[in-house]
Amino acid sequence: MLGISVYLGNDIIKDFDTYLNNMQKAGFTSIFTSLHIPEDDPTKYTERLRALGAAAKRGNMELMADISPKSLGHLGFTWENAAGLLEWGVTGLRLDYGISEETMIKLSKKMKIALNASTLTKEILERLKANGLQTDSVEAWHNFYPRPETGLDKQEFQKVNNWLKQEGLTVMAFIPGDADRRGPLFEGLPTLEDHRHSTPFEAYLDLITNCAVEKILVGDLNLTEKTLSQFTAYQKGILKLRAKPFTANKELCDILSTIQTNRWDAARDCIRSIESREYGLIGTRPVTPKNTVERPIGSITIDNEKYGRYQGEIQITKRDLKADEKVNVIGQVITEDQPLLQYISGGMKFQIEFVQ
Repeated sequence: MLGISVYLGNDIIKDFDTYLNNMQKAGFTSIFTSLHIPEDDPTKYTERLRALGAAAKRGNMELMADISPKSLGHLGFTWENAAGLLEWGVTGLRLDYGISEETMIKLSKKMKIALNASTLTKEILERLKANGLQTDSVEAWHNFYPRPETGLDKQEFQKVNNWLKQEGLTVMAFIPGDADRRGPLFEGLPTLEDHRHSTPFEAYLDLITNCAVEKILVGDLNLTEKTLSQFTAYQKGILKLRAKPFTANKELCDILSTIQTNRWDAARDCIRSIESREYGLIGTRPVTPKNTVERPIGSITIDNEKYGRYQGEIQITKRDLKADEKVNVIGQVITEDQPLLQYISGGMKFQIEFVQ
């Protein structure tokens, strides 16, 4: 599941319905908001939470809120009647320090709750379960870390997540945004330090592929249109790669821009387009040798006439390869998207989008 963060003290979103609708089109179905409400302005937060909750309801989106006991009081609730927030469109609460295990157990029977994945121990979880925790409504959430060098270590993160998954809990982690970043540091809001300078889409693929994470939220305020387009394509099973062309051949660029499929028998060194061998780039339209240079990672290539029956095959290199007089280099995946190549497995569809 994919989700976004909406911070009620920030007025960057003027129309919740329009914004949420656009994010849903890109595959985002969950919303996270923080309800640490300042004492001098509780009314504004209450109004915006109600508006956000109503919009989430209309869009059939999940709305999870991080809330402190004091902020809960500002909204007119206590832990005893916190489930009343369901009527506002809040579907669940993230619970952390200062909340009793008894309260956690009671709330789990009324609404979804998220416990701190980093501090939840085997002993605590066993005790909660023994005392009646409704585990099918419980998730394990990691924090985000605004300060550089404080994000989690990946190896320990994976170990914790594998245990949580064995316990039947859905694990959530944050990835950074790449449009409007949240202050005061504006250094991204990832869970893993490794992701602080990654693109959001790369961080997402790493979490779902390697880290036993099932729910992923963007910690920052927004994503760029180019990143949203990658998420949108991925929901349709297509991994979009941005690249720079090295050829002025429009017909070839148009062919390269179509949806293609990596061979099921995936190669070690390159991504091989199944469709390219069917493009008819042989016979009456031979591929003559041109720009047969070294092929650094991310090189887009086409086999020329010297490769015989392989002529016309399009590849993208997954590692640095030496020059080959039988292979023309016709483009280059941009540096930002080169880490995505490792996620194009056998049988996966991909699409090249040329950028200047």
